[in-house]
This record gives sequence, C-alpha cells and structure tokens, in this order.
Amino acid sequence: MAASQASLLLQKQLRNLCKNPVDGFSAGLIDENNVFEWSVTIIGPPDTLYEGGFFNAIMSFPQNYPVSPPTVRFTSEVWHPNVYANGKVCISILHPPGDDPNGYELATERWTPVHTCPPGPPFCIHVIRDAVLLSLGRLPLSGQAIYN
Repeated sequence: MAASQASLLLQKQLRNLCKNPVDGFSAGLIDENNVFEWSVTIIGPPDTLYEGGFFNAIMSFPQNYPVSPPTVRFTSEVWHPNVYANGKVCISILHPPGDDPNGYELATERWTPVHTCPPGPPFCIHVIRDAVLLSLGRLPLSGQAIYN
C-alpha cells in the first residue's frame, strides 16, 4: 500500500518537475518501470566555482517515501565537504526524521514528510542544488583551503 502511494506521488512530482522545471536541475527515470530511481543533472550555478559544470547524480526514493527521505549519490566527481568520496550526499535534510542518535543535528534540521509538498518537486531538489553547489561555490577561493 505505502509503495503504491509513494509511486503515485513520485509520478506526480516528476510530471510537475517536467512541466515546471527548476533552474539548473533536470531529472528523469533511470528505468521507465521504476519511479523510485531518478537520474538527475545539476548544472553549476553562475558566479560559483561550479559554473558551467554538469553534475550527474542518482536520487533513490524509499518505498515509504515521503515518510523517509531519498538518498542522493553523485555519479560525477564533486568536490564538496558534504559529498563523500563515493558520491553520497550527506546533509541534514536527507537524514531520517527524528532525533539524531549522535546528537549533532536538531530534529528540525532533518527530513520530515512536509518537505515534499505537492504539486511542486521534492523540496530536497532545491536543497541539494543549493546546499551542495551554491554553498561551497560561493566561497572565495581562499576559503576552500579549510576543506583540504
């Protein structure tokens, strides 16, 4: 039951994303028979170190979406402190809802089902685009030394 509801929601969100694109972001299904796996491309925003770049990733949505967050893994090389060497994105908004067992994040910083309000695209699309590419990309070059 939950998987079919998640499937319907994701189909609707992908249709809406195609009708109302998000600047610097495109998405489509990896396999037309699996709405839970999206191939996404984030275009490097102007006036950042990522300008002109095309960064590919896979968004994997769980069967109980939107109760649980998607995971995002870049398949393109991305140099950013919130992207692991294997491409997995680690930002609070993509962590499961509730209290952080390690005590590093507030529950309000973590995923909640509210982050995917139809009819628009999943909120996490904006967060990934902005948090990963804009945050570091707007630092002055000298500021990047702290991440080396």
